[in-house]
Amino acid sequence: MARPGSGMLVPVNGLGYPPQNLARVVVWEWMNEHGRWRPYSAAVCHHIENVLKGDARGSVVLGQVDGQLSPYIIDLQSMHQFRQDTGTMRPVQRNFYEPSSAPGKGVVWEWENDNGSWTPYDMEICVTIQNAYEKQHPWLDLTSLGFCYLIDFNSMSQTNRQSQRKRRLRRRMDLAYPLIMGSIPKSQSWPVGASSGQPCSCQQCILVNSTRAASNAILASQRRKLYGGTAGNPGAAGTLTVVRQSNTFAGTSLWSPTSLPLSTANFPCSPVMPSLSSAHGHHALTINGQNNLNRPGTQRISMGTARGAIPPGVPALPVKNLTGSGPVHPALAGMTGILMCAAGLPVCLTRAPKPILHPPPINKSDMKPVPGINGMRRKTKKKHLRRGKNPEDVVRRYTEKIKVVPDEDCTICMERLVMSSGYEGVLQHKGIKPELVGKLGKCGHMYHLLCLVAMYNNGNKDGSLQCPTCKTIYGEKTGTQPPGKMEYHVIPHCLPGYPDSKTIRIVYDIPAGIQTNEHPNPGKKFSARGFPRHCYLPDNEKGRKVLKLLIMAWDRRLIFTIGTSSTTGESDTVVWNEIHHKTEFGSNLTGHGYPDPNYLDNVLTELSAQGVGEDNLKD
Repeated sequence: MARPGSGMLVPVNGLGYPPQNLARVVVWEWMNEHGRWRPYSAAVCHHIENVLKGDARGSVVLGQVDGQLSPYIIDLQSMHQFRQDTGTMRPVQRNFYEPSSAPGKGVVWEWENDNGSWTPYDMEICVTIQNAYEKQHPWLDLTSLGFCYLIDFNSMSQTNRQSQRKRRLRRRMDLAYPLIMGSIPKSQSWPVGASSGQPCSCQQCILVNSTRAASNAILASQRRKLYGGTAGNPGAAGTLTVVRQSNTFAGTSLWSPTSLPLSTANFPCSPVMPSLSSAHGHHALTINGQNNLNRPGTQRISMGTARGAIPPGVPALPVKNLTGSGPVHPALAGMTGILMCAAGLPVCLTRAPKPILHPPPINKSDMKPVPGINGMRRKTKKKHLRRGKNPEDVVRRYTEKIKVVPDEDCTICMERLVMSSGYEGVLQHKGIKPELVGKLGKCGHMYHLLCLVAMYNNGNKDGSLQCPTCKTIYGEKTGTQPPGKMEYHVIPHCLPGYPDSKTIRIVYDIPAGIQTNEHPNPGKKFSARGFPRHCYLPDNEKGRKVLKLLIMAWDRRLIFTIGTSSTTGESDTVVWNEIHHKTEFGSNLTGHGYPDPNYLDNVLTELSAQGVGEDNLKD
């Protein structure tokens, strides 16, 4: 039996719609690789609802409201989330909760992961925790929800009942999720089920079934006219060209016309006798007995010449996710094609553009060294050379003692500089008293020396310091990038926006391994997804300058680190480390490609912020 506020739809007339006067909080969710529904943030849900009001059959670009979700698009037609750079598809759903529940109040419950950052619970769990919290229960057992965790509200912690591992949890106030009144829009309530051969009551099939009789009658009438005209007047038979588009590089196409005898005078619509499959889960536009919507080669269907030109004024119906990695349900496009065809309108089905991630195949002999740069590959040392391991020596190297201390805050411990460091009694080092204050040499910002020692001990301990106020770096900053190799060479192709330059291709390859003491969880395995990773720069003066600095950053182990992926949520995995790369070769649909006239300047700024500036280059 479902709990109140668990997200269960109130059944009305067997359709699963809430009554017209019933308010509901809307939460959009996506399904992760473990089959769990993960909620989008409240801000993202407001954005989706706003787009839904304007175009219930369109697409939602999530990067417009959350920069971390820039690769993702939601296709409202098929109710799937599509990641443009990898082609991964995941189902999404529009769930509903009571206005008095956690999402309606803007309450978010989160647990602390291994990296010290906070992860929100699934919305179902969040609602349950909030209900128990409001009822002042001292604890909550999540076993009934399939999780072996015990929530303790007194200590605000979560305990694994099997391993006894304890994690902190917190209750945070955020933006409330959107509130709606009345029924769910039909175009957004398509629970696509498995193909069972049984009649389906989903709104997609109800709508299809309601139009099937009329459209079939019209098509049968046209078919009789077609065959009658052909038999009575053989000379009137025309030719319908079904144009098939080959998948070729950079979106260019090789058109392969196939001619079919047809009387175009008596058949005003472009598709050849389309019909709608009756099996649930297999709705598709059928042409000449073949399901062409699911065939990668078929791109457009139109009346015309062998070039397959789209007639002027023909509406284009986007059919998205045709060759994605997940299920394909282009039912709306097929049904709309039938209705437009029945009305005598020409129809053209088009495929949504795909990112061009890689160049055409390249022979090894075509890969040339980058001019002005020795070699074509680098390897990461397991450990970078560490200078000044003693924290006191490092702090003294970059600071000078202050005799007259100003009456202002130390921005590390937030105590006044005229008072002792907030780390007094917590941290002790010979020769550094809690009241001593030092000034950093370049920027002049002042801190307790003991606070600087504590900050250094909490970092990479590589002999460098970074001012917490202005981010000025003292010494040579290094990172925690695991071992791997970096290759770079010139390929004979041009990037969009750089027609006069060849391309520098960088290939990073890092294998999975075991974390060391410098990583978040020493001794634990880490994963390395998506390697080898290919990145691209124009082969011009500025592009070669960026490459030299990237090589320097690679040697200092700053390109990657081990942490939690901002896109998948996976922890203990290799992730990018604040230096953006272009991984899309021939387009810029994901925002990680070209043309981007500001990219080279932006990446130079990011490298400088990591202590790898142009002043490091030797003439």
